[in-house]
Amino acid sequence: MNAIDGTDRHIKQEDAPPPSLLSIVLDTNPHAWAHLSSTLPLHACISALLVFINAHLASGNANEVAVIASHTHKAAWLYPTPKGNRPTHSTSNGAIDIDGEEAGRSGIQDNPNKYRPFAMVETDILKNLEKLLAETKETHLSSTPTTLIGGALSLALSYISKSTILASPLDLSTAENPLSSLADSETSHTARVPLTSRILIVSVSGDLANQYIPVMNSIFAAQRKRIPIDILKLAGDTVLLQQASDATGGVYVKPERPEGLLQYLMMAFLPDATARRSLVMPSAGGVDFRAACFCHRKVVDVGYVCSICLSIFCEPNLPDNLCLTCGSYLSLRNAITPAPALIAKKKKKKKKIGGGTDSATPGGTPAGGGTPMHS
Repeated sequence: MNAIDGTDRHIKQEDAPPPSLLSIVLDTNPHAWAHLSSTLPLHACISALLVFINAHLASGNANEVAVIASHTHKAAWLYPTPKGNRPTHSTSNGAIDIDGEEAGRSGIQDNPNKYRPFAMVETDILKNLEKLLAETKETHLSSTPTTLIGGALSLALSYISKSTILASPLDLSTAENPLSSLADSETSHTARVPLTSRILIVSVSGDLANQYIPVMNSIFAAQRKRIPIDILKLAGDTVLLQQASDATGGVYVKPERPEGLLQYLMMAFLPDATARRSLVMPSAGGVDFRAACFCHRKVVDVGYVCSICLSIFCEPNLPDNLCLTCGSYLSLRNAITPAPALIAKKKKKKKKIGGGTDSATPGGTPAGGGTPMHS
């Protein structure tokens, strides 16, 4: 056709930004939320998160979202619900909305005042969160005061990896070696561009040093896949989450007033990786790069490092001087036994050239001001 009418026709390519996958890790530790009940209760945080999720989904028709609860004894999916545990949207008592009121006896299918994708996300999150809190027993709360953030990060990274493969599948049937083609696509960062992913952690727990190893492994995996980890620290302070945000190029925000949660979410965390290239994002300022020891799981300033596996220990009193990680023998006697003190020698008197004697100053320079002579 170009040769007939003399015009140039080109296929118009889509200039829209790529779809964005937002994975939210919500800290549901009851111990930490009990301290925030006066300023920001859990139901207010859920309400703000639902508005934020709706804004993310409204930014693009192909945008996706995943919500994972980091609880005291396990990490559970809030959305999307696994097929075996998918709750029914229509109940005899009616669906429960944000304020705890009935939304209708027929469920979200017959509600004309709510956009269906928003209603599905809201219903699944509320139902699964209610089920998670109902299954939590006193033994779960008394066993540990912290949250399983490492398991939630592993679930988020696995879901992102699976969604990336589904968004841009490879034609492995035409390849000579399908497994090698899949491995090459995973190592190259330019093979799978159509889906941009990021992780948002809403944390309220303070000490996460007991999960130093799994969290650091997740940080390294996200850094390799170029997945930014954003941190919204509502309470407490932890070293690991600062390092996660700094290592992956994410955003770290610790609001002074947690009751303004929705404003922080919309202003700081709504832009995806594509939009952040044109914006100046907030930074955490100084980052604490201290590590946690592998023996007692506590943050240390000075420690002992294994020369084989680089494990960190806070004290040299290891059983049989063996590394707890790799089992290598560590020579820590020099660290335990102090070095012998140096004995200062007395300085001899120096003779003057004229034949007289003159005592030397403590610094080794004669009183006359000349250069000291050494016998």
